[in-house]
Amino acid sequence: MSWRAHLRPGDWLVAALGLAVCAAAFPLAWQAGVAEKAVIRRGGEAFAELDLSRNRRIEVPGPLGTTVVAVDQRRVRVVSDPGPRQYCVRQGWLARPGEIAICAPNQVSVQVQGGKSAYDSLSY
Repeated sequence: MSWRAHLRPGDWLVAALGLAVCAAAFPLAWQAGVAEKAVIRRGGEAFAELDLSRNRRIEVPGPLGTTVVAVDQRRVRVVSDPGPRQYCVRQGWLARPGEIAICAPNQVSVQVQGGKSAYDSLSY
């Protein structure tokens, strides 16, 4: 005898409603709002907070040299870095709250922040 024979119409309704609630809640739980600022850290300490509504460039000195960070059209990116592998430069434009580019050899990081904090696999 199959397990489906034990299910009643009400059971199917409860399962369908549960799936619908999960599907509707998933995008809402991972939504972080609008990007408002970028926080630049050097050596683990805050170096600057950049308002994303104003286009600008900032140079951040680090142990290996200068890292250049640019803000343009409510996005931020690492333009250049003296690190050997250029991972933070390859991150490209960061525009959503919670996104981060880390230039580990030069001890510089850039993180986008919004009105409310985003949840990801690290902070959940």
